[in-house]
Amino acid sequence: MQRYILSSLAQSALVLLGVFVLVFFMVRLTGDPTTVMLAREASPEQRAAFREQMGFDRPLPVQFVDFVAKALVGNFGNSLHYRTPALPLVLERLPASLELAFVGLLMSIVIAVPLGLWGGARPGSWIDLLGRGVGLFGQTVPTFWLALVMIIVFAVRLGWFPVAGRSGWSSVIMPAFALGLPTMGRIVRLTRASVMEIMGEDYVRTARSKGLSARTIFYRHVLRNAAVGLISVIGIQFGYMLGGSVIIESVFAWPGLGRLAIDSISIRDFPLVQAIALFTSVVVIGLNVLTDMAYAFVDPRIRYG
Repeated sequence: MQRYILSSLAQSALVLLGVFVLVFFMVRLTGDPTTVMLAREASPEQRAAFREQMGFDRPLPVQFVDFVAKALVGNFGNSLHYRTPALPLVLERLPASLELAFVGLLMSIVIAVPLGLWGGARPGSWIDLLGRGVGLFGQTVPTFWLALVMIIVFAVRLGWFPVAGRSGWSSVIMPAFALGLPTMGRIVRLTRASVMEIMGEDYVRTARSKGLSARTIFYRHVLRNAAVGLISVIGIQFGYMLGGSVIIESVFAWPGLGRLAIDSISIRDFPLVQAIALFTSVVVIGLNVLTDMAYAFVDPRIRYG
């Protein structure tokens, strides 16, 4: 286990380095931030002074090395727009994104896992047909379209939920459902396929021949083995939902990291964009490592060399 953890940390460091490179150079493809931060009537001398003050006049490799050295100690620089350190701004928006991702994932699990388990154990039943429909719907319907339809129906016409913003528990229901729908579809399909595959294994047939009840077989053999694949999907999807909620947060005006990222990109706030991307990457990489380590606790047969 110790060797595996060290190997995972080394691989994660390489991935993070790749993220550093991509984020640093890609954000600079959007153009010169001085065109946004300074007025149109600013003179060339003022623009040159601004670039020198912010360090944009130095060669890109020098800027990159300086950026990595500071980022490793948690210093992502000051936001060009807010004129404050970038990392506190990210941490300020983090609770809203965590709330949205957690509620969306919880909805997905509560709805999808029972449908997948029942559908895999009883193929062809009406619950199986419902689960397959949910899986197909979740993986084919565009989330932005669903979000707009939900706003029109449940917020504007029926008035059940707020149109946008973060104002109490009712405001999180629609954005969380829209964000969690693709994950719901994946979990339903994976759970159903896993259960159907496990039900046909030799050890399940052996358990039946020994006279064990269907309930005992299901909980002792089927559910435990199906949980391994579920842990992988749930861990990965939570990271995706946390970092990939840009569209949903924009549609519902949710004050999270996704909306902050869109605003930062539009105004070419390099330090803030870099802080958001790197912080989210660290969280996703950490979740993947923890997910792999959780396998051994769910299935004792799994051992890492």
